[in-house]
Amino acid sequence: MPELSIQVDLRPLQTKLIQKHPAVIQELTCWPGGSSDYSLQADSVWQIFFSFYNGELFRILVTYDQDAIHGLTAEDMVQAISTKYGTPTRPAGEISFPTNELYRMTEKVIARWEDSQYSINLVRSRFLNSFALVMFSKRLDGEAEAAIAKSSKLEGQEDPQKEISRQKKETDKLEVARQKNRKTFRP
Repeated sequence: MPELSIQVDLRPLQTKLIQKHPAVIQELTCWPGGSSDYSLQADSVWQIFFSFYNGELFRILVTYDQDAIHGLTAEDMVQAISTKYGTPTRPAGEISFPTNELYRMTEKVIARWEDSQYSINLVRSRFLNSFALVMFSKRLDGEAEAAIAKSSKLEGQEDPQKEISRQKKETDKLEVARQKNRKTFRP
């Protein structure tokens, strides 16, 4: 991640830890238009979101600037992207965004370019009203999604115990204050 931070002109401190167990999931966000590196400035890109699974890049989400794509149809976007990646498929699938606040839901795939290892998907964000490309390693994305689901399940199992522990601490704290105040209170 430090190498990527340097390449996209970001400080490593801008990396966000999403979870530690059962796997480390981290995210890094950059806005290319604000980069000091002229080669990274892309008028059509609003945001690039990198996701890491145990330190390995597994997903890149490129969200296009609304002004740059204003008026473009899904077919316009498919044609433009196809010039770089070839002929797409038109699956009836969806992509989930379990950790991205701007893409909390699943998004319908408009077009997909893929091989045995990688998948590039064009989606339209309902929340942002913009198009985005989601690029990921099939192997690592599957492992990361399984780890995120397992982490959510573990958190759900830990929540009742955490609440019991919190209530006990609060009760103990209240009792200490009560005993102290009983000794010093004067009506």
